[in-house]
Amino acid sequence: MKKLSLSLLFIPIAFVSIGQSIDNIIKPAEVQRIETALSGDDMQGRRAFTPGAEKAADFISNEFKKIGLAPLKGTTGFKQTFTMVSPKNTRVTASIDGNVMDTKNVVPFTTSSDLKVTETSGFAKASIKQGAPFRKEIGEYLKLKENYIVFIDTSFAQNFTRLNRMRQMLFKSEKSVVFILGSYTADKFDINVKQDLVEQQGSNVVGVIPGKSKKEEVVVFSGHYDHLGIGKENNSDSIYNGANDDASGITAIIAMAKYYKAAKNNERTLVFAAFTAEEIGGFGSQYFSTQQDADKVVAMFNMEMIGTESKWGKNSAYITGFEKSNLGEILQKNLKGSQFTFYPDPYTAENLFYRSDNATLARLGVPAHTISTSKMDNEANYHKLSDEIKTLDLNNMTEVIKSVIISAKSIVSGNDTPSRVKADELTR
Repeated sequence: MKKLSLSLLFIPIAFVSIGQSIDNIIKPAEVQRIETALSGDDMQGRRAFTPGAEKAADFISNEFKKIGLAPLKGTTGFKQTFTMVSPKNTRVTASIDGNVMDTKNVVPFTTSSDLKVTETSGFAKASIKQGAPFRKEIGEYLKLKENYIVFIDTSFAQNFTRLNRMRQMLFKSEKSVVFILGSYTADKFDINVKQDLVEQQGSNVVGVIPGKSKKEEVVVFSGHYDHLGIGKENNSDSIYNGANDDASGITAIIAMAKYYKAAKNNERTLVFAAFTAEEIGGFGSQYFSTQQDADKVVAMFNMEMIGTESKWGKNSAYITGFEKSNLGEILQKNLKGSQFTFYPDPYTAENLFYRSDNATLARLGVPAHTISTSKMDNEANYHKLSDEIKTLDLNNMTEVIKSVIISAKSIVSGNDTPSRVKADELTR
């Protein structure tokens, strides 16, 4: 009993020690400095593919450089740049086995301005049969890794109508996929697509702290820096500053990067990712995920809207998809003895686990979860012009950031490995 009592004495001492080191690095004044810059009017609402977003990306890059992070392998500086293509004025003609197709039943996913597909074009034939996991199979083809003509069973007719909305913005690719509603032998086919293309470049901002004994294992801290841009003027205000959504999340990952760089306590490699284009489809995180080996990503902490108090008040936040891995349980364990509490997501009807930048890696089995304080049933400034820094509780936000660091310590150190998201969850 004496031996047990003596060992327990060291638990609060260790906890206080890490708390003191955090307090010396992550201070409300520093949180305010970063948040003020990101949510300022000069960022023009940070809408993806605009000068305002580029200015925000430059600011984040500068912060990563000052901290001393390393660039992600394969990138120039800290920007991970990709090209999106918006097809406009698409004209389609198609015939299969000599029968002219109703063009409503033909949806091309291509970034070519002039595509011609015949049986000799090298397009593999595939099908999505009745009862198949439609979304999952569509997602595989939309990676555009090979040329395909895909026939979709008519039981998915309602889903098929949504495909045109999905092709409004595509990653630039040399590969194409043509979806056709109906079942055909398709010994001969002649499909022609002509369209105008608008290209836009976007950039994630990514910095790295290499690990030590487990450097091949990766822990990701992320958020999105884009917001809604400039809208219709109301009471002399037209800028959607997005102070909470999601300048607060980016403030968190910059502050975390600063802490971990100073602490030098990461056995695993830490990646800090600021995504663009979340608000218009999550394209930044999708691109980032394609550049990662999902099997090596052991956890993802996605910070989304942490600037206001949660429904439980101060010193609390929730974790989306809590039940889908044991990451939340690990975080709760590491917070024992503190005043902070992590709760399971109380807004399950909102399906938040699949609505933020954690979703792509989560679908690949990564224990990738979003941490938030946002009251999704009553967040007064959500997607409004009034989402400004004056509406945030910066002291509480600082405590959220510090508590995530404390809760993640055994994952960063390599002592805990969260369970993977279950396979039966990946078809959502």
